[in-house]
Amino acid sequence: MRPILIEPTENPKVLKFVADYTLLPGSVELDRDSDISEIPLAQELFKYPFVERIFITANFIAVAKQDGVEWEHVAESLKNILQETLHENPRIYRQKMADSHQIFSEMTPNPMVMKFVSSNRLIDGFVEVKSLEDSGDVPLAAALFAKFGFVKEVFISENFVAITKNVSVEWHEVMIEVRDFIANYLQEGGKISNIAAQKHEKPAENIINREYTETEQKISDILDEYVAPAVAGDGGKISLIEYDETSKTARMLLQGACSGCPSSTATLKGGIENLLKQFVPELIDHVEAVNG
Repeated sequence: MRPILIEPTENPKVLKFVADYTLLPGSVELDRDSDISEIPLAQELFKYPFVERIFITANFIAVAKQDGVEWEHVAESLKNILQETLHENPRIYRQKMADSHQIFSEMTPNPMVMKFVSSNRLIDGFVEVKSLEDSGDVPLAAALFAKFGFVKEVFISENFVAITKNVSVEWHEVMIEVRDFIANYLQEGGKISNIAAQKHEKPAENIINREYTETEQKISDILDEYVAPAVAGDGGKISLIEYDETSKTARMLLQGACSGCPSSTATLKGGIENLLKQFVPELIDHVEAVNG
């Protein structure tokens, strides 16, 4: 059984449980309202009433607890549960596709958008399809529009497919079917796109070279520990440019696959802003993106 290490964080309510391998591509944030039907690890953790939220990325699980419970009384129990659950299902999600293509569904801060992340690179760059009428040159998007009437937009980039749905269904009703359809399509050698993928914008050539303030360094350290591994896994990079103390606004530079990517902007506003508010609530009210 592979070991799990316990690491404290700056937030006394949050504890990290670190594995010695990558748990999943990208990241996922879960609370008690999330669909965890395909995530045994979350099912086990939420059996503990004091577990409030779970954040999984790269090689660790961060668990946020409620007040009134001390980590010294429960940390070892959670570690043992995680070790046993990961021993049975090392890749977080219950169902894994055979052979070369594994597809992981990943929630986004936008409730209308779901990401379906592949274990393999899909395209070098990105293609965006806004409607069925525009999908003729992108067979994967055309197949999704034809199969699922609720699909509004399809965005394919690097190693994921982001689908925007309409209001006729909820993701928990269709997520598994869509994931299996994409996996089978790729497994059978289906064509992704007949047109050249657009290239993500080049990283900014000049960034102000200066020392961070103490506050900026604290924010940057949180980004490096909790956000950068997941962003790097999607072919991108995120850096703190500056922090405005008056408005409590952190401005982030998005580079590589993140630059100009709608999914990244949603993640920045929903996921990263919420994460920073959890760890340094006294410092952060807003985050803003600058595409590099």
